[in-house]
Amino acid sequence: MNRSIIIAIIIAVGVTAWIASGQIDIGDSSESTNGDAVAATQAEGTAADTAETQKNQPKIMGVRYAVSTAQPREQEIIVHGRTEANRLVELKAEISGRVKKIHVEEGDRVKSGDRIVSFDEKDNRARLQEAEALARQREIEFNAAKKLNKKGFSSDTTFASAKAQLDSATAQVTAMKIRLNDLVITAPFDGYIEAREAEVGDFVKDGNGIATIVESDPLLITGQISELEVGNIEVGGEGSAKLVTGETVNGKVKFIGRVANPETRTFRVELEVPNDGYKLRSGVTAGITFKTKSVDAHFLSPAYLTLNDEGVLGLRTVGEDDVVEFHPVQILADTPEGIWVQGLPESVRLIVVGQDFVRAGDKVRPDLFVAEASQ
Repeated sequence: MNRSIIIAIIIAVGVTAWIASGQIDIGDSSESTNGDAVAATQAEGTAADTAETQKNQPKIMGVRYAVSTAQPREQEIIVHGRTEANRLVELKAEISGRVKKIHVEEGDRVKSGDRIVSFDEKDNRARLQEAEALARQREIEFNAAKKLNKKGFSSDTTFASAKAQLDSATAQVTAMKIRLNDLVITAPFDGYIEAREAEVGDFVKDGNGIATIVESDPLLITGQISELEVGNIEVGGEGSAKLVTGETVNGKVKFIGRVANPETRTFRVELEVPNDGYKLRSGVTAGITFKTKSVDAHFLSPAYLTLNDEGVLGLRTVGEDDVVEFHPVQILADTPEGIWVQGLPESVRLIVVGQDFVRAGDKVRPDLFVAEASQ
């Protein structure tokens, strides 16, 4: 009996100890589970914060750039024009008369002073002789009046009258000589006869046309230059012209207009070129190229050009701290190999890949491009 009680007590103590041991384990497991849940919650919060932070941070775009350096370049201005004679004059008769002789034909070259047309002198030679005879008589009378005046036998009035009559006779001689000279039409300068209106036997009145003489050496090539470019050239500057007939000639700027054409807002410009042998003709279409002062410009591919949000043409570069900058540019020349532009700093990191995906002020991750942008 006592043994049974003892065994029962032992069993009861064991069960109690086992239960107590289970409660402790359960409590520890719950605490562990709760700790794991808290840790998981904290991890989820940290991940969410990191994702939110990354979402709020701007994305850095990668671009490629090439170093471009400005080079001196002579800017060219191209103007469309045509050739013109340096001088073109229509010779006209100064007095009326009948044509006696033709000295030249159309197309003939003449020198200054060469005869073109001679008029019939008729009685003009005789009238000159009459005027000369009268002048000799007036001279004798003047000399006699002068001697008498010195001796006191003639008044000063008589002496002055004799002097006036002598001057009048001398003037008539001069007038007749001029008239005789006017009966022969001569070339006023070197050139060639473009046209001749007078023929032998024609009676020509004063003011009627006789012949047209042209001076085309040197030759002028004229055009109209815009008001935006006229300030870039100056008299004495160099230029060249390519004629539609195939010739290319070089010359210097002779004239730049001071008053613009009110309709086109352009100014007349003349390029003077040599024309030995009159090989170049007047009135031929030509393209004139004027050289201007040297400017610093960049040579690059037109593919690098882009537009900003306002539609301005320009280029994007990488500035300090890898921040994108936009530079408006002006195209100076467009060649098959590339374009020359003005408006960039002397040396820039020019974005050549990705320029259309970034804007001014963006932070970028630049990588050097293999090919150089400048030449």
